[in-house]
This record gives sequence, C-alpha cells and structure tokens, in this order.
Amino acid sequence: MKLGFFTMPIHPVEKDWRQSLREDREAFLLADELGFSEGYVGEHVTDKAENITSCVAFIAWLAAATKQIRLGTGTVNMPNSHPAAVAASIAMLDHMLDGRLIFGISPGGLLSDAEIFGNLDADRNAMFLEAINQVLAIWDGKPPYNLEGEYWNITTQKTLIEDIGQGIIGQPLQRPHPPIVVTAVAPFSRGITEAAARGWDPISANFLMPAWVKSHWPKYVEGCERAGRAADPANWRIAKSVFVARDAATAKAYATDPDGPYVYYYRSLLTKLKRGGRLELFKTRRDQPDDEVTLESICDRLIIHGTPDSVADQLLAFQQEVGTFGTLLYAGKDWKDRELGRQSMIMMAEKVMPLINAGTSERAKAAE
Repeated sequence: MKLGFFTMPIHPVEKDWRQSLREDREAFLLADELGFSEGYVGEHVTDKAENITSCVAFIAWLAAATKQIRLGTGTVNMPNSHPAAVAASIAMLDHMLDGRLIFGISPGGLLSDAEIFGNLDADRNAMFLEAINQVLAIWDGKPPYNLEGEYWNITTQKTLIEDIGQGIIGQPLQRPHPPIVVTAVAPFSRGITEAAARGWDPISANFLMPAWVKSHWPKYVEGCERAGRAADPANWRIAKSVFVARDAATAKAYATDPDGPYVYYYRSLLTKLKRGGRLELFKTRRDQPDDEVTLESICDRLIIHGTPDSVADQLLAFQQEVGTFGTLLYAGKDWKDRELGRQSMIMMAEKVMPLINAGTSERAKAAE
C-alpha cells in the first residue's frame, strides 16, 4: 500500500489566513520529504474555514519546492470555471510540475460556491460532464476548436492567427492528458462507475462511513468491466482521518479534544451536510434515524488515533472491512499544535506504513 496526502483543510475562522496557508504548504513539503507518493488539495471560494480558493494556484506555489511527490487538484469544481480556463491552467501546471500532475475533478459540493457562481439551481452534474468533455476535446483537438454546448461555447474562429500562436490553448505535458481522478462522496456512487468506464480512478472521501466506502469498489468494477479494463485495487485511493502520537494518551487527547482540529473538522462538516440534506454520509445504515447521528458517533467511527502499533492495527482492520486498496491518503487537518501535526505525519510514514505493509503481506501469504 502507498501513502498519500489529501487535504480540504478546515481552519478556525479566526486564524490568520497567512499562517494557515503557510502551514498547509509546509505539510505538503513534509509529505514530499517523507516519500508520500501523491498529495491532493481542495478548493472553495466562499468558505472562510476551507480557505484555499484555488487548488491550481496553491499547487503552483508547491511546484518548484517539491521533488518527487505527484500533486493533484482535489478537486477542480468544474461547473464553477470556464472549460477553456481549466484546460489552459491545468496544461500549464502540468508543465510546471514536469508531468507530476494528477487532475482531480468534481461537480463541487459546497452550496455557497454554487450560489455565488449562479449554478445553485442548475444541473451541476450535467455542467460537470459538459465541462470535462470540452476540456478533453480542447486538448485532443486543434484550434479554433468550435465546441458548442448547453452551457459553454468555445471557439477562436474569428481571432485565430495560427502562425504566431494566437487563439491556441496549450496542451498538457502528459499525453493525452494527466491521470484523472474523481472524489466519491456518495454511497454506491454511480459517478465511480461512469468514471471507471472512461479510464478514470476514484478517491473515496475520508468523511464516509466504512460501509459506504466499501460500496465504491463494486461500482468501480462495474465501470471497468463496461470499458474492458482490469479493475485493479492499486488504482483505488481512500482518504482517512488519522492521528499518530508516541503515546496513546496524547493521541486520544488531541484527536478527541472538543476544541481540537479533528473534532472541529467534523463539527464543520456535520453542520454543512445536515443543512444540505446529506446527513446520510454519516449514517451507518440508510434507515438510521437522523437523531442518532451525533458528532460524538461520527468522530468515534471516523477518526483513527493512537500509537503507531495501534494505528496500524486499526488501519489493517479497516482494510479488512472495506477491501484491498492501493493508496491510503492521510487527511490533513489544521495544525493547532504544529509539532504534534508534524510528528503524526512523520510517524505515519516511518512507523505505521511499514507495519501495515508487513501485515498485508502476512495476510496475503496466509491466504495462499
């Protein structure tokens, strides 16, 4: 199993924006130093807590400072941007990263973003599909493009001067395009099936109950079978909220502190999902009454914490529950305590992952 990083950072709204951005950047640089295979960053325009407004801009800030980690947009919320702007900026970013870019896409889930961009009442899934199809068509096509859609029309027919390069959108370094991933946040996600059929791969979100994470694999297999491609568990990424400390008492205190970054993260998400009618993501079964879904039950089920040995055991048990997957994405949180935040990532890479991979190998041998 590989180790990656995924953050849709939720910071205290009163925290200095400069500090939170510096700490988020530092987390990615640390992940690069520790050998994390890939790292993703989310974006939202209208959220003071989730205050990275452009994953493209943030990754550009990391490009020259990182050496080996593949960096991913996690995600570009396609209905909120013009497809031509996305095609151009992603192509440039792929060159800036010398081909280390992963292109993460989604319809976007923050309702205040949808409202401010004027698509709150629109079919954002249809907008998403049109947008990504047009981006891929731009990269695969030639100017003046002449793409007509329900939401966007794209052409440089009137202004093209091909011999000097005017009217031409650049292509990404990776051809035909960077690897594409989609973040799945719904139980039994149909989006995973459609993505797999197009050769794209899934990330299961860290705020999904294990039963819903488990439901993603059959949907991925379904899409792969439709496309005639192998359904390889190595292509499945799962994000998890994990905190590792040298002793169990410190781990429990930090991960369960009502004013700590882990509980704060899920308190914010619970408020948003409940208001948006998506409380099902935090349920353990579909017929579970809403009043049984509490912040305490969510944190108890979704936050893994402890010493390296304990965390490894918990993650192996999680893997046993949901099935084999290729990359564990350590979910970034606010660094209320910078040293504890750094040490958790370090121990995750240097102590927990070797134990997990040793345990996975032992299980594989036992099954032979």
